[in-house]
Amino acid sequence: MNILKKSAYAGTLESSDAYIHVSPIQENEIKLILESSVEEIYGEAIEELVVQTLKEMKINNILVKVQDKGALDFVIKARLQAAILRACESNEPVWEELS
Repeated sequence: MNILKKSAYAGTLESSDAYIHVSPIQENEIKLILESSVEEIYGEAIEELVVQTLKEMKINNILVKVQDKGALDFVIKARLQAAILRACESNEPVWEELS
């Protein structure tokens, strides 16, 4: 399991992008806050994508705040992975976890 050492972020608030901020928490759970311009239509799918990506990266004890501006799935996933790697202070990612 990866361990978050600090808060970190990735992305922008530009159209078709997402800004993702991650922080370590004490509880053994995933907390997700989603703000999206397309939340009514795609909110559930975005939440599922975030949770699945965290499971693939073996991440628990995390607060994830996603501010989505209509980003495609692969953009959200890449931004989340980048924020997590920064929070873990990882210089050498485990590539198998970044599918």
